Amino acid sequence: MTEFQTNHPTDEETVQETVWEQEVAFIDSVPRSVAMTFVFVVFIGTWQLVTALGMVSPIILPTPIETFKDMIFVGQNLLTGGYMLDSLWITILEVIYGFALAIAIGFSLGVLVGETAFGEKAVMPYLVAIDTMPKVAFAPLFVAWLGFGIESKVALAAFIATFPIVVGTAAGLHAADENARMLFKTMGASRMQTLIKMKLPTGLPQIFTGLKIGAVGVMAGAITGEFLGGGKGFGELIRVAASQLNTPRVFSLILYLSVVGLVLYLIVQWTQRRVVFWQKETVGSYDG
Repeated sequence: MTEFQTNHPTDEETVQETVWEQEVAFIDSVPRSVAMTFVFVVFIGTWQLVTALGMVSPIILPTPIETFKDMIFVGQNLLTGGYMLDSLWITILEVIYGFALAIAIGFSLGVLVGETAFGEKAVMPYLVAIDTMPKVAFAPLFVAWLGFGIESKVALAAFIATFPIVVGTAAGLHAADENARMLFKTMGASRMQTLIKMKLPTGLPQIFTGLKIGAVGVMAGAITGEFLGGGKGFGELIRVAASQLNTPRVFSLILYLSVVGLVLYLIVQWTQRRVVFWQKETVGSYDG
């Protein structure tokens, strides 16, 4: 008698055959540190090549070596407590005060827009209309209203950074699940309890997205205010260096300002990771 044997796959083999594995492109598998180093080297190499071939006048675009030397000079001035340190501190204060003011105003307006029909119908259209206007055009007005001191720069910085926070807050409040809303309603929760215990925690990712966009824009507002309204910060040093055609100094000052802006962004990102600990962030993350 002949025995017929049929080989049936086990459950584990069936699962392994049906699991779909996404292929990762080589460029996506490169570590962040390696990718950033490669882009930096290519950028510096292209910059050096353009200046070495004389494709751009050195008055307009200095060489990387000239810029690096000036960065060392600026760094020494900052470390020894020179006049540049006082200017940098003024700009940092403008950024901190402007960002704090933008958070206070933006969050309040965002709750008004996201939580009330009045805010969405009557307030939001005006906010959008104001945001579409060129922000630089408001700088002379802030100077006329608040003077040439730090107040006008703080106001312009907050003015630029407020709208993203409003949009992020309103979007976060609208992101709450409808079933969760009904659950809180059936449990007899008040509007304030629903806002604090359900809508705000659910909308934290969107709120922090608005905060990160605002953190990027607040530096531009402070420097623009110094360009157009005078002052004693880094923006004034850049304006003076540009008027003297000292482009290496302009580049080095801008690079130091970019470090300040990056630090503020990373602080917001670090806070997000501690508060919104359940969310795995991929976009805008600076982990390796």
